Amino acid sequence: MQRTVATAQFFITGAFPGCDIPVHHQEKMGTMDPTFNPVITDDSAAFRQQAVQAMEKARSQLHLDESYKLLEQITHYQDSPSCKEKHQCSLIDAKDTFSANYQQEPGVQGPLKVGNSLVDAFTLQYYEGFPMDQVAWGGIHTDRQWKVLSKLKNGYQDSLFTSPTVARNVAAPLVKYIDKVLVADRVSAPKVTVLVGHDSNIASLLTALDFKPYQLHDQYERTPIGGQLVFQRWHDGNANRDLMKIEYVYQSARQLRNAEALTLKSPAQRVTLELKGCPVDANGFCPLDKFDNVMNTAAK
Repeated sequence: MQRTVATAQFFITGAFPGCDIPVHHQEKMGTMDPTFNPVITDDSAAFRQQAVQAMEKARSQLHLDESYKLLEQITHYQDSPSCKEKHQCSLIDAKDTFSANYQQEPGVQGPLKVGNSLVDAFTLQYYEGFPMDQVAWGGIHTDRQWKVLSKLKNGYQDSLFTSPTVARNVAAPLVKYIDKVLVADRVSAPKVTVLVGHDSNIASLLTALDFKPYQLHDQYERTPIGGQLVFQRWHDGNANRDLMKIEYVYQSARQLRNAEALTLKSPAQRVTLELKGCPVDANGFCPLDKFDNVMNTAAK
């Protein structure tokens, strides 16, 4: 994808100015690289049924009535073509239909998709610096309203990509790549490897590796635009042990809206993550051998 290649190029320019470091990507632009393509790779009817049931279960655990009600108010949904022409006048009462078709991304038709599309558009308007009376037609006034609406966008991603059944399948190529770089080929691998993908990659990877729940402060999104998972190898010289630290590095909603330059005085936000199979100490480090076990198990 052009935007992911451009992200890598800008990162190299900023991090290694004057160095001729190539960006590796597949030749055919406009198509997804298999490593990052979050599509279903099991063509069996049994898996399709399991995946759909898993997505339906994830959706059933969401509480979105308040979010839908606010969205209907902002969009004047009663006046929409869906209501006037199709007589579908309630996002709360409408039903979602999930799909898990071979070589396609997990999908949903219904109010969850509608809600995600609208809230995604509002969020981008906010990030791009639109005057607030032009963001969602001036219908969002408080921090709480943003949190309520963002449940739809987060819920969409959680339903489609974070059930264990689906996540382990769609994230498998990425898990294997990371296992190769950080575990299998650790000695010969580059000191820094940057992978530029999509929010669905992060969402599914977090489940596939079995991370504990996390909360990003100063953000409404669970996987905000421009965010990154950073895997860091450390060595404790005093105890002579190798360690792993994993952080979610991202910009706050305010930093994105104001296009703030990130500096040492105004840095990106950081949240330490923890794998269930690799407990962290008070400083956020877990033993590297336990991390290796987690990766080896996930990559099988």
